[in-house]
Amino acid sequence: MTTLNDAAVPAIDPVKLDRLAEVAVRVGLRLQPGQDLLLTAPLASLPLVRRVAAHAYAAGANLVMPFFSDEELTLSRYRLAPDSSFDRAAGWLYEGMAKAFSQNTARLAIVGDDPLLLAGEDPAKVARAGKATSVAYQPALEKIAGFDINWNIIAYPGTAWARQVFAGEPDDVAVARLADAIFSASRVDGDDPVAAWAQHNAALARRSAWLNGQRFHALHFTGPGTDLVVGLADGHEWHGGASTAKNGITCNPNIPTEEVFTTPHAARVEGHVVSTKPLSHQGALIDGIAVRFEAGRIVEARATRGQEVLTKVLDTDEGARRLGEVALVPHSSPISKSGILFYNTLFDENASCHIALGQCYSKCFVDGASLSADEIAARGGNKSFIHIDWMIGSGEVDIDGVHEDGRRVPVFRQGEWV
Repeated sequence: MTTLNDAAVPAIDPVKLDRLAEVAVRVGLRLQPGQDLLLTAPLASLPLVRRVAAHAYAAGANLVMPFFSDEELTLSRYRLAPDSSFDRAAGWLYEGMAKAFSQNTARLAIVGDDPLLLAGEDPAKVARAGKATSVAYQPALEKIAGFDINWNIIAYPGTAWARQVFAGEPDDVAVARLADAIFSASRVDGDDPVAAWAQHNAALARRSAWLNGQRFHALHFTGPGTDLVVGLADGHEWHGGASTAKNGITCNPNIPTEEVFTTPHAARVEGHVVSTKPLSHQGALIDGIAVRFEAGRIVEARATRGQEVLTKVLDTDEGARRLGEVALVPHSSPISKSGILFYNTLFDENASCHIALGQCYSKCFVDGASLSADEIAARGGNKSFIHIDWMIGSGEVDIDGVHEDGRRVPVFRQGEWV
């Protein structure tokens, strides 16, 4: 278990940890003077939270409000709470978050819990609790998915997480290795990480601009176990790296990020696809995913591990079996080249092309900020209580862009941009 007095904390370079906090505030959020900041984090990440707060107040934040989670408290619920607990969630809290976002509060999430924390717990309880939370979180999620405000996700190398990634290593070694991997992927291991992010954002913007110029009707993925046509939403728009929220602030929602992404058409996905990396979801591992789509909907799904969890995820609501995002990441991305399986979607999705079940992003439409929910749906945008990314890319996957008249343009060959 991670604890507040984590003995492995000295293994984390304090200079680079401070740079990560600075990048989260200056690049990830681009926090503005006078903004409040709502922050969620594992209790073990307190050293990073303190640095984030210092940089946020130095940037002019009015109020930094942290909400902490703890692995032992979470396990206590699963092992001791009454059965009725797993159909409940703190709706009052999420309603408060939604109200804060409507008042231009920025949002930062720090991840770092044990990715397999709930692997030994009753999957039915895990699924019920996840669905209850997804439903309760919807008012706040709509503000995030709609990109109403500037938001950002970063990671802290918790001990339990490090043990999973570097199994068999002493805790201090495992934490140090995970910390170095996080710092490298987050581009804070150099002397000027803010400049490094500006250069990286420019490269991702060039990729997005090329794809937007092509106006593809669909993408065709082929590879071992995969023959998938992902139709793209009408009036879709590609994004990557920094984007401008509806409040006018240009921010980097994910640190790290290597992807360019857009919105699929919820009714125009056909074929079959297999996962190329495990998916860590709500403390359980789902591996060997293989699904088949008809008319945009998953009609067959199996997994070699976590089948029950996958089935319950797909049954969350009607939109859970349809896609809300498709993203392109080269196999040669720094995270892929590291050879590390992070068991964390924030990192693993940036090692591979991926798709996401569930809610789409309204910003991935031309003039998306001005579109109503009905207009987004009419263009093919999906709606759901969930948004779950899983990886389908590798060095053996090819992608063609398909125009409406059937013309095909090579986009990826053997996992790389053409």
